[in-house]
Formats: sequence, structure tokens, C-alpha cells
Amino acid sequence: MLDEAKRRSERRRVRKWLARAGERQQFRWRGGGEEHKDIHQARWETALLKIMAKSGGKGVNLKDKLEGNELDLSLCDLNEVPVKELSEFCSLTHLVKLDLSKNQLQQLPSDFGRLVNLQHLDLLNNRLVTLPVSFAQLKNLKWLDLKDNPLEAALAKVAGDCLDEKQCKQAATRVLQHMRAIQSELDREKERKLQLERELEKKREAEQRVREAQERELRKREKAEEKERRRREYDAMRAVKQEMAKQSRKEKDENPKASLSHPSHPPQHKRSWSRVLLKMLLFLLLGALSTLAVCKVTELQHQPVCVRVNMLYEEALSLLQSREILRNVLQPNTQQS
Repeated sequence: MLDEAKRRSERRRVRKWLARAGERQQFRWRGGGEEHKDIHQARWETALLKIMAKSGGKGVNLKDKLEGNELDLSLCDLNEVPVKELSEFCSLTHLVKLDLSKNQLQQLPSDFGRLVNLQHLDLLNNRLVTLPVSFAQLKNLKWLDLKDNPLEAALAKVAGDCLDEKQCKQAATRVLQHMRAIQSELDREKERKLQLERELEKKREAEQRVREAQERELRKREKAEEKERRRREYDAMRAVKQEMAKQSRKEKDENPKASLSHPSHPPQHKRSWSRVLLKMLLFLLLGALSTLAVCKVTELQHQPVCVRVNMLYEEALSLLQSREILRNVLQPNTQQS
């Protein structure tokens, strides 16, 4: 409760003091206009209160910290880097003198270079290693103290010792030149990267065009091959049909009567009579053989019919044997002659 009351009291005191400072016209805001001044005044108030809160809650008199275009935040015992709060000051382009000495700042805001009217900057005894690239934009900087900071070797060399007014002025000039060289190198590197990206993009576009052309050529070739294949199939089918039609016409030309007239009936009748006669002869032969077998084997052989059949069989057999003897007799005589 006591801390909250103390903070509210501090805020009221800051507001009153800022109001009195505005009445004395110690703030000259770029852009003019009461509305613009109120916006920046609110930013001042908020940023100062936040930075003072970083100082461990000590009852710092803000009236002693800000005088016109000069801001003194030295010996505020800032335990952590108030980068977010300090960035509020980067819009206060009217600042001429800024003292941030004897704190524990590890870095400055990246847009610190917006303080283009800054002429005097004290960064003594902090924990800075590098400066933001935008530092090169502080074209009006005349005085700079970077002693007692763990600066990188190149920056420490150009910053010097700043043991007197002359050395601090020289430090401002040399550091600005150094940061401008870094900015130029970064700009060149950025331009090289952009150029490389543009070249890579052109190369990718060229490769893409080549691929698209190859794909179009491939599709065109495939379509031509497909068209040729279909043409060959059509020609082959057409040739087959023509050959079949030609063969059909040839068959019709070779046998026109057979294709137009019916076969004659007499040959069919002749063939049918031949079959009937052949069947009758076979039937008679089969009947004679059956009768002979019955008359020879069974008890019916003494019947008159069978006796007659047997006699005919014996006579026929004798006749065949006599013809066989005659043929055997005649055959040797024929061979001798």
C-alpha cells in the first residue's frame, strides 16, 4: 500500500512538473500543435516513470533529471536494461543532451539514431559491447564518452579514452565515421544479398521456364505419338477390312453359280439309292451267314431247308477250292514262261 501510494504521488509530481515545463515552453515538439505536444508529453511521463521504476524504487526527483532539451539519467542504478522504455525517447527528436552514464546498460534501442538533434551523449561506465547501426544517423553528435564499457576491439580503438573535452569530441567524430562505415558495409552486404536473391530468382524463373518448355514439348511429342499410333491402328483396321472385302469378292467371282443357285436334286437321289442298295446287300449277307451258322451248329441242320443250305455251302466251297487249285497250277507256268 505504501509503495503504491508513493508511486501515485510520484506520478502526480511528474505531471505537475511537466505541466509547468510546458507552460515555460521548454518543450518544442516537432510537428507543432497542442495535440501533438500532449501525445509526446504523455510519452515522456510514461517512459520516465518506467525507467525510474527500474532504479529500485528510489525516490528520484524527476525535476532534476530533465532540463529543457537535456535529460540526465546517470547514477539511476538501473538493474536491467530498459530497452523498451528507452525506445520511447527515440521519438523525442528535440533532445540535445543525454546522460546515461554509470548504469548497467547492455544495449541501446535499435532506433536510437532517431535522436537526430543529439549533440552530447554520455555513456560512461555501462556494460555496452556494441552500438546500434542506427547510431550512424546521429549527424549532429559533437561529444561522446564511452569509457569503462566492455566494447569490442574495433569500437574501443576508435572511441579512445575521452580524458578531456578534445578527446571526447574526437571520439564522437571517429565513432560516427566507424558506425557509418559499418552501416555502409551492412548496406552493401544487404545489397549483395538482394542482388544475389534477384539473381537466384531470375535463375529459378529461367529454370522454371525451361522446365515448362520441356513439359510442353513432352506433351506435344506424346500427343503426336498418340495420334500416330491411332492412325496406324486405323490404317491396319482399314487394310484388314479391305482384304476381307477383296477375299469375299474373289470367292463370289470363282463360284458365282454355287452362291446364286440351289444344288441339283438328282445327285442327292442317286446317293440315297446307293446307300439303300448297300444296306440291302449287307442285310442279305448277314442273313445268309446267320442261316448258315444256324444250319451248321444247331439241331436244325437235318431239316430240309438246312440240308439244302448246307449243300449250297459245300458246293460253293468246292468251287472256290477248285479255283484256288487252278490258280496255283497256272501261276508256276506263267512264271516259267
